[in-house]
Amino acid sequence: MSLSIGIVGLPNVGKSTLFNALTKKSVPAENYPFCTIDPSVGIVAVPDERLSKLSVFSKSEKNIPAVVEFVDIAGLVKGASEGEGLGNQFLSHIRETDAIAHIVRMFDDSEVHHVSGEVDPLSDIETINLELILADLQTLVRHRATIEKDVKRQDKKAILEAEFLARLEKSLKAGELISSLAESKEEKEILYGLHLLTAKPMIYVLNKNATANNIDEENGERYQRLKNYLAKSNALSVFVDAGIEHELKDLAPEDKESFRRELGGVDDGVDTLIRKGYELLNLITFFTTGTDETRGWTIKKGSAAPEAGAAIHSDFRDKFIRAEVIGANELLSAGSYAAAREKGLVRTEGKEYIVKDGDVIEFKI
Repeated sequence: MSLSIGIVGLPNVGKSTLFNALTKKSVPAENYPFCTIDPSVGIVAVPDERLSKLSVFSKSEKNIPAVVEFVDIAGLVKGASEGEGLGNQFLSHIRETDAIAHIVRMFDDSEVHHVSGEVDPLSDIETINLELILADLQTLVRHRATIEKDVKRQDKKAILEAEFLARLEKSLKAGELISSLAESKEEKEILYGLHLLTAKPMIYVLNKNATANNIDEENGERYQRLKNYLAKSNALSVFVDAGIEHELKDLAPEDKESFRRELGGVDDGVDTLIRKGYELLNLITFFTTGTDETRGWTIKKGSAAPEAGAAIHSDFRDKFIRAEVIGANELLSAGSYAAAREKGLVRTEGKEYIVKDGDVIEFKI
């Protein structure tokens, strides 16, 4: 399953630095048939200690993690919705992604120029969100024109669509991002077909710098306004220090912690971003494990067993009979499959079973 998160932000907020840190955590492309060779796309391993533990448990020759795709999108400037700068490229690339990681600069540094001359996180957020809103309003205008004739001849489906478009337009003009306005099945289908930028799930990535003045540590008016906005909009956010991770990206894992402390950081936040991005896409992981390999498979939350099997091979969906299932932590605690079976922990599940995060599954066809 290939789902992507577009990294967006104003110039000089740390977007490319973060992408470079993420790609240091990338995985070998040969294990993922959907992988791209595009240098602006990183296929990143989802940190999950269950994978390595299962690999040791099974004495696997290799382990292959679940992944999430991050896309480094061209920088945005004010006026992007009108084609300013690389605006058209920015908007077309973000339209192709499934979610947005919105990088926000959280530090003052006289040596790193800010596009507006002053660092103000909330102002930066509003600048980008406004461009997304303006682009979506243009999309609604174009789409309304395509159904105008059907509305005039009183087509019920077209009238429903026009009414829904009017609601979307009202919200956008009020400066709101589109999130849960679609209530009925028909409205959800319309929204999906529009590919609106502001309908994509978003996480705000608050980028700090251990060697500069950080706005959250200053805890002044700029940070309070940002906190109020994030709370009011119920937004998902995570702190990172992209610069630290970039500095440490070539070090061995056992050396990173001590060097990070020397640089003044506690946690770079990149692993947290990867995990939250995975959750943002509504994804979970199930495992297969054996002596050949232990592997994390990516599926949508709520997938039934045959759908999950399709992540491995279409035969596991089309010829599905049953699945033997046990939670990863249950299996590890049992010590062996034999012990887990004796305790009745290995369950036989049918087509209706909804796979849970962390399930270890053996499919029967």
